[in-house]
Amino acid sequence: MPGEPIGDALRRASRRIERVDARLLLQHVAQCSHADLIAHAERELTVEQTSRFDELVSRREAGEPLAYLLGSAFFHELEFAVTPAVLIPRPDTEVLVEQAVRVAGAWPQPRIVDMGTGSGIIATVVARLCPGALVSAVDVSPEALAVARANAAKHGASVRFLTGDWYAPLGVERFELIVSNPPYVAEGDPHLDRDGLPFEPRIALTDGLAGGSGMACIERLINGAAAHLVPGGWLLIEHGYDQSVKVRERLVGTGFADVASWRDGAGIERVSGGYLP
Repeated sequence: MPGEPIGDALRRASRRIERVDARLLLQHVAQCSHADLIAHAERELTVEQTSRFDELVSRREAGEPLAYLLGSAFFHELEFAVTPAVLIPRPDTEVLVEQAVRVAGAWPQPRIVDMGTGSGIIATVVARLCPGALVSAVDVSPEALAVARANAAKHGASVRFLTGDWYAPLGVERFELIVSNPPYVAEGDPHLDRDGLPFEPRIALTDGLAGGSGMACIERLINGAAAHLVPGGWLLIEHGYDQSVKVRERLVGTGFADVASWRDGAGIERVSGGYLP
């Protein structure tokens, strides 16, 4: 038994959620392009497709992020798989990749490690842009690492993945560059209740410390970096919109030189770092 025409389904869903979201969900369910939706609005969905589409529309209406419903998101012009086990990639992180590639260019074969890799977007893109680099990635979540491995394989990136808590699985290894987008949102921050964040993994957003400032994971990264950097090695950390001064102070206090911050596309100081003399 046929379902409804895709044009009717799109109009019906657009009364409940944003039209663009409805269109993308419909394309996903019907396995068709935007052009197909326009040219063949009379094409009928199957009953199963109609049911699946209605389910996804209801979940989007309830606030679930579009990326989780589609199963993918774009970063640095590449499509990455995402699941509720990992954060959804955001354009803010592109400045971290840009600075990592810049720093890595100082060595012919830099050893680079991405701490708390999540979906693996940083490690994957850096490995692609720095073909001479030896890239590793660490995460405490096996579920996140499964997503990261799949993303690296999809894009042909050579990345070694390690399971563990921050520096623990690295042993005595040292690197020319450590990069990280760690949890940096303060527990209790009202932003955690908005914009789809309740659906994202809390462990990747906050350090879980009640009353904390969101700096605990950043401080662990800074304090442990000296044991895993070669002389002249760099540490680059993504952080919150209001944390750049604190991060720079911690870096300087720990002995890093040339400490600076770099702005994202919105003009916010989003990444800070320096090198260890």
